[in-house]
Amino acid sequence: MTKALDGVRILDMTHVQSGPTCTQLLAWFGADVIKVERPGVGDATRGQLRDVPDADSLYFTMLNHNKRSITLNTKDDKGKEIFTKLIEKCDVMVENFAPGALGRMGFSWERIQEINPRMIYASIKGFGPGDYEDCKVYENVAQCAGGSASTTGAIGGIPMVTGAQIGDSGTGLHLALGIVTALYHREQSGKGQRVECAMQDSVLNLCRVKLRDQQRLAHGPLKEYAQFGLEIPFGEATPRAGNDSGGGQPGRILKCKGWEHDPDAYTYFITQAAVWKNVCDVIGRPDWKEDPDYATPEVRLPRLTQIFEAIEVWTMTKTKFEVMEICNPLNIPVGPILSMKEIAEDSALRKTGTVVEVDHPERGKYLSVGNPIKLSDSPSDVERSPLLGEHTDEILRNVLGFSDAEIKNAKEEGAV
Repeated sequence: MTKALDGVRILDMTHVQSGPTCTQLLAWFGADVIKVERPGVGDATRGQLRDVPDADSLYFTMLNHNKRSITLNTKDDKGKEIFTKLIEKCDVMVENFAPGALGRMGFSWERIQEINPRMIYASIKGFGPGDYEDCKVYENVAQCAGGSASTTGAIGGIPMVTGAQIGDSGTGLHLALGIVTALYHREQSGKGQRVECAMQDSVLNLCRVKLRDQQRLAHGPLKEYAQFGLEIPFGEATPRAGNDSGGGQPGRILKCKGWEHDPDAYTYFITQAAVWKNVCDVIGRPDWKEDPDYATPEVRLPRLTQIFEAIEVWTMTKTKFEVMEICNPLNIPVGPILSMKEIAEDSALRKTGTVVEVDHPERGKYLSVGNPIKLSDSPSDVERSPLLGEHTDEILRNVLGFSDAEIKNAKEEGAV
């Protein structure tokens, strides 16, 4: 079996998280990803949040699997010459520099097209064209600007960011789709094109149900939100909703047995209309099945807080896993709140390759996330991240055709 992106070569000019997430995904699918790094320095995350002295950090290793690393001084004339040759030999360039950075280096989109008309030039920026297009953006800034923070948090509380990296990694995933789409288009047109993904746009795409609710709000209160039942007035914008379900079926996070000493002894419980009678039986309230105050979804909406309080009385007598074992056969949607420790030890996730153990020559074995996308006929193995400049000679020789003497000269000139 061949890997899905065998034969595709990526010139990876990315750093930190958003760009490396994108290029790592492409590398998992078999693309040859050449990560360009500054000599002696490399990606800033190699040294950030370091837990093992003198070894690449987990921040770097977990975002740069299956890649090759070449060190290159792109400010040097010889370095620029080598960089130009790499553009000629690659299918895609990916970068997440500050706006205009590559242009100032002498490699604008127009120049890249001159060098390689088939090149796909993919970039991540904080904002799209507009008042903020030149602003620098980080993860939490993107969450705030994309609508996530304003709709996350407790009712009446301050805005909250989420632990999921929807700004950085979320944008990287969006960009990977754009790149694959552009590669498919190139098969028909023969031409490369620009692919741009703004972090604000990506976060908003993931918050679309909240934009949906913003428009619904113009026609009356959002009845599935807890604040409706609590008789708290709605304002002009989609509010924070605690752990209310974002869909059409009401849901909440409820305490389970052991919550007093285990911060993750909770379950998410959804009162799906189709299985309401099963819910009533499970929690010992069969009278609610025919009660006119509870029998239909519409009449239940003002009483959701009371309903979930009653359900929680039952869930507190069960562990989060017992809740799942009891409810799943009855088609009641529930889900345990899994800690990162529990996820790391989950045998099913290990078996599917969603959690993998990787061996690194400097730091030893560590756990990482594997490819979340599974293809039936194309394997996706996780290989360790490269050491800084580990493949410089190999890339110069095998990709660009340099002789040993030329490699030696490039090193002496400080180009690599």
